[in-house]
Amino acid sequence: MAEVGDLDSKADVLKLVAKLRSKGHSAELVATVLSQAKLRRRAQAKFGEFANHMYFTEAGLEQASRLKVAGIHAGRFRDSGITNIADLGCGIGAETLALASLDRTVSAFELDEVTAAIASYNLASFDKVIVEQADVTKLDLSKFEGAFIDPARRDLDGPKKEFTKRKYDLSELSPSFDFVMEVAKKMPTIVKLGPGLDHKDIPQDAEAVWVSDNGDLVEMTLYFGKVARENIVRAALLLTPNGTFEITSSNHARTDAPIGELGAYVYEPDAALIRSHLIGDLAIDFNLHIFANEIAYLTGDEKLESPWLKGYRVLDNLVFDRKKLKSYLRERNVGILEIKKRGADITPEQLRRELAPKGPNSLTLIVTRVADTHRVLVVEPLA
Repeated sequence: MAEVGDLDSKADVLKLVAKLRSKGHSAELVATVLSQAKLRRRAQAKFGEFANHMYFTEAGLEQASRLKVAGIHAGRFRDSGITNIADLGCGIGAETLALASLDRTVSAFELDEVTAAIASYNLASFDKVIVEQADVTKLDLSKFEGAFIDPARRDLDGPKKEFTKRKYDLSELSPSFDFVMEVAKKMPTIVKLGPGLDHKDIPQDAEAVWVSDNGDLVEMTLYFGKVARENIVRAALLLTPNGTFEITSSNHARTDAPIGELGAYVYEPDAALIRSHLIGDLAIDFNLHIFANEIAYLTGDEKLESPWLKGYRVLDNLVFDRKKLKSYLRERNVGILEIKKRGADITPEQLRRELAPKGPNSLTLIVTRVADTHRVLVVEPLA
């Protein structure tokens, strides 16, 4: 691994393989090392420099929390004075790494043997961490003060797999959500879930937080017991290079944004705001409204700046007619075309091929509903 170093996308892999094989390394070892080098490079987005000293599996890296988000979870335990924590289903060890960095004592449990071995390596430098291969549903948890649980998604095939890509299904979790709730009844517990969880499935005694990392919606977290904040039942949390922003609510029922005419500007809310059903709260605060029922675009006549909103100036409001739209683009020599959609049964890539844009100019299209009509909004992003 040290010899391979940082394997970037421009590396001559065939030459590197030949070099390693010429030194007597087996083909299997070389393949494993190159796979780890590639995973370490990908992992830098989640773990930063920590990635250069960790091992990964493909699934483990995909499922692992980003270290900055895991740090938020760990901070809740620290601020609550909880020192002895069970990480139930630790994966490659991301959450335990964050907890141990805050000087918590952690017992990390993982069912899969290979993943548990990798977690043991990744966490070996922490004296207050123990990693065990175990079925978490069979453990005696009475000695712990708190628990972190990241239930795995069971592998599915066919239509059910496609369904769970769009919607988070609690019945497909392992360990089961019933087990998760039993743990939460006994001790302060943090549960990491997919952001697509239906609001009706959120327990009434939990604080639910949807987390966006610079616009990438990464998780929905449930907090139980004293790791939950008082008088907050829903929150959208946005992490950006310029700071952390949060909108909270003490109400389970959502506040809908008012509806009105399309204004001079269209605003695309952050996904955490949409998923948490807090878009209406922000709309009221900013004097904005929606222009079609159940379409999560906001509009108004004032130019606004907010980390929660990506803004566009409306240049044109067109009927959605492919032939007319193609002529519109040709007349303006548009060759660079961004297509966004919401509430429209189109595929942006397919529509772009049909429109065949050519020319030096660029435009952004929003294909959506305005009132009850499908329209194409020609817009330019606000600086």
